[in-house]
Amino acid sequence: MGELLSTHTTFRLGGPADQLLTHHDPDGWTDTVQAAGERPFILGGGSNTLADDAGYRGTVIRMATRGITTHPVGADTVDVTAQAGEPLCDLVRHAVAEGLSGVEYLGGMPGTVGAAPVQNAGAYGQQISDCLTTITAYDWTHRRLTRLDATQCGFRYRSSLFKRQPGRWTILAVTLRLTRSRSAAPVTYSHLACALDIPLGARPPLAEAAAGVIADRRARGLTLPTAGPDVRQAGSVFMNPPVTAAQAAALRAAGGPVHQDPDGVTRASAGWLLENCGYTPGLQMEPGVVCSSRRVLTLTARDGATASGVMAALRRMARDVARTTGVELHQEPVSLHEPILKR
Repeated sequence: MGELLSTHTTFRLGGPADQLLTHHDPDGWTDTVQAAGERPFILGGGSNTLADDAGYRGTVIRMATRGITTHPVGADTVDVTAQAGEPLCDLVRHAVAEGLSGVEYLGGMPGTVGAAPVQNAGAYGQQISDCLTTITAYDWTHRRLTRLDATQCGFRYRSSLFKRQPGRWTILAVTLRLTRSRSAAPVTYSHLACALDIPLGARPPLAEAAAGVIADRRARGLTLPTAGPDVRQAGSVFMNPPVTAAQAAALRAAGGPVHQDPDGVTRASAGWLLENCGYTPGLQMEPGVVCSSRRVLTLTARDGATASGVMAALRRMARDVARTTGVELHQEPVSLHEPILKR
């Protein structure tokens, strides 16, 4: 029996992997590749992963490399390179402490730096792709290290080349180009502006903006708690779905929020759609599987929960929204249930 995946995911669910390797040393990647053999599943902080109750018949590599380095490239710009296993929140704290703007609104998000480009992590109008310049990655198809610039990564709203070609790439390090500034980027989200007590478009001090983001996320149940009934979770379980013009008009008429993402795609609020179908915070979905006490868009695992129960709840939620509105919800957590086939 291999090591339990439940010890490496924030849902704390999942059986054993056949082989679980932890990659600590940035200079030891060749040894990790040799030990892994065929194409493995790559695990970061486990905050966006739902591991199967039966475990995983294959190799899992847990990325645990740490380190942040900086390199000035101009009077007002700095390249910051972070190892894949570095927590994203630590990178944000480092940038803010150094007076570097570009990622200050990504604080409080779970997960690692290496996972952030996969789904183009973003919040409060910022995306990791906005300042990303290059990625060092391992290509499992050609079995070689490679460097990709931002234009090669195929970034879209909560998507990238890495997400659309699962299993091919392992991100080893990420380089961002940040700007020296005492001020944060302009605030474009009204609830953050209210939390900071400033008008939309204002540029608050960098540290003040970063602290405001953490406080706002915590107040709305958007951070991973360290204790309490909601501690076992993976954040939002559905992305805000794209909608047609007709669907958008119908949702607006019903009072539902509709917005355009950075790619210009019209999207609805997944949380509102679920609430409109009668879902409420604290609702029990399956044995041990409960909507967060703060929001319906987060499922939590409690005593008696199983991964299959979480999947059943996700299917039920998506089915109810589709029947009620015709809108298709797309699952956010990655299911770790079978090896990715070699391509």
